[in-house]
Amino acid sequence: MEKSIEIDVKEKIQNKKIQFFIKRISDIILSFIGIIVLSPVYLIVAIAIKLDSKGPVIFKQIRVGRNEKNFIIFKFRTMEVSAEEKRTLNIDPENMDAFVFQSKSDSRITKVGKFLRSSSLDELPQLFNVLFGTMSLVGPRPEIPEVVQYYPKAYYQRLLVLPGITGLAQIKGRGEIELGKTIFYDLTYINNFSIGFDVKILVDTVFKVFKKEGAF
Repeated sequence: MEKSIEIDVKEKIQNKKIQFFIKRISDIILSFIGIIVLSPVYLIVAIAIKLDSKGPVIFKQIRVGRNEKNFIIFKFRTMEVSAEEKRTLNIDPENMDAFVFQSKSDSRITKVGKFLRSSSLDELPQLFNVLFGTMSLVGPRPEIPEVVQYYPKAYYQRLLVLPGITGLAQIKGRGEIELGKTIFYDLTYINNFSIGFDVKILVDTVFKVFKKEGAF
């Protein structure tokens, strides 16, 4: 089963090189426009974070990107400065399908951070990741190395494309679904990738964000 998934995913990517090239050009243009248009929002959010708690405005974290290469992801800081030191991951290597990364009751999240997460404004700095080429607007969400090290073989197929700010898994459940379902949606996205599919996911994401479904 794992072998057939791997071959299928790789073949899909090889057969759609032109569409992936168009996708990258679109990412560059749209992320650049987004950064310019949203610059006032960046400023307002930065001020709110500074007034709410001590620490940097931008949170940086190592994530695993395309072809298993690590990169630094940018987000607006939503937690207290010592949050990383207090992070605990309840990972069961024998049952990775059931793993859920986010928690609804995380005491490390600041007051402003709760709003930024529920509105997804904390993700806006990732437009710079898209512009720099470490992420795409649409794709599998980038995972932390501590989780990737326990991936079963089939899971690695989600790392064959650039990770995205949003994706099929995000519109299906955002932060509340198990890793097994996330992988299923990610592989479904890759297997069915097209520019039109990306547009649909982006539109659906906007509605999802306004409804604040599955975000915490």
